[in-house]
Amino acid sequence: MANEKYKIGMIGLGTMGRNLLLNMADHGFPVAGYDMDLAKLSLLETEGKEKPVKGFKAINEFVNSLDSPRVIVLLVPAGKAVDAVIGELQPLLAKGDIIIDAGNSHFTDTTLRVKNLSEKGLHFFGMGISGGEEGARKGPSMMPGGDKAAFQYVKPVLEAIAAEVDGMPCVVYIGPGASGHFVKMVHNGIEYALMQLISDTYEILRKGLRFSNAEIQKVFSDWNKGRLQSYLLEITSNIFLYKENGSEGFLIDSIKDEAKSKGTGKWTTQISTDLELPIPTIDLAVALRNLSKYKSLRTAVSKEYSQRGQIAEQIDPSVILPKLEQAFYFSMVTIYAQGMHLLAKASVDLGYDLKLAEIARIWRGGCIIRAAFLDVIHNAYKSDQQLQHLLLDGQLKKIINETCEPTREVVSELMIAGISIPCYANALSYFDALRSENMPSNLIQAQRDYFGAHTYELVGKEGSFHSEWNLEPEAKIQNIQH
Repeated sequence: MANEKYKIGMIGLGTMGRNLLLNMADHGFPVAGYDMDLAKLSLLETEGKEKPVKGFKAINEFVNSLDSPRVIVLLVPAGKAVDAVIGELQPLLAKGDIIIDAGNSHFTDTTLRVKNLSEKGLHFFGMGISGGEEGARKGPSMMPGGDKAAFQYVKPVLEAIAAEVDGMPCVVYIGPGASGHFVKMVHNGIEYALMQLISDTYEILRKGLRFSNAEIQKVFSDWNKGRLQSYLLEITSNIFLYKENGSEGFLIDSIKDEAKSKGTGKWTTQISTDLELPIPTIDLAVALRNLSKYKSLRTAVSKEYSQRGQIAEQIDPSVILPKLEQAFYFSMVTIYAQGMHLLAKASVDLGYDLKLAEIARIWRGGCIIRAAFLDVIHNAYKSDQQLQHLLLDGQLKKIINETCEPTREVVSELMIAGISIPCYANALSYFDALRSENMPSNLIQAQRDYFGAHTYELVGKEGSFHSEWNLEPEAKIQNIQH
């Protein structure tokens, strides 16, 4: 490769960057990597032995090694690091070169970078990648959005390295601007909620049914063989079997119950509020990660209040487990539905023109939230591209109707027993509110007008109205149309 130019360059040779680069090399693409960490360069050279891959420790040599137009993928921490690398690259690049930000950047940052780099004659797009270390190496799900001409140029490479489902690569052009990073952000929000739902289930099995780790493992393993099949259930099942070398106990029992995060879930809840689109179960999952960090507070409170936390002795696991499986399915459906609803709203409000069927399709393989249920979502949006909400689809209606009552029974039983099941309870409440033709929000409007003269609207009448609430009941309503 001494005299040959490289097709793709990668800046950032951590786990994801290195494995993605090796994936490209596996498919015959000559690739180059740059990192200031010599140990990472050495690891790339070792793992890329006899492959068309080379590491560079000088950025100018790295850039000059690339074929024209240069294609450089960034896999560095989101935020200032991305801008710093772009700033270092710009003097070394020529018009027409391509920069791809494949990290978890906030979509608003990507919007600015698309505009700024376009003005300088450089192509830029943001690309969400899901699949973790294994996905990057063997085939991830990728969500590129932004400069369409740049995407078309690198499309053959991305399709070659992506995961495949039914012979189709799990990558598709998402849309303009920062749409790729937006979709990945929502993907991560769904991921947060699914992980919390599984953790709720762990709480039920451990504290409610007092199952051993082996029994819990069997439940998750059995569920993963049916309609609940998913990557997250698969790895959860494996977790309950894992022991460190030399240890007699399971590792799960030694891990602190304080969950960390990198911010993408929080971003999802923030933008949903900005767009005035409810995703309460995702919001709750973010909140519970935050609550987990208050270990000392939780410990103090636990000592002040009696602990129930056990289902009554007469509850037969063989009776409640089938209902719990149905409740899990119901809750999982509502989580995906909330995420897809947010994407539909952003598609209009942010001008992304998202193809929801295609997004569901590329999530079916390689990514963290891949699940058998995504086939149902894909078919729903494929049948009706203007579907207002996933729960309006005929197949989804059957699923909800079949699982709703068992969910009520499980939630009622567990809440009476004092078991914390926030995701299950929240998903059910979201559904009940969503199916309410008449919500009690008219009272909220009356309250707002009473204390702040914020006005309200009347059924069957045009305009906004205000009442002098502190006057006699028969006082005249004043019409203050805007």
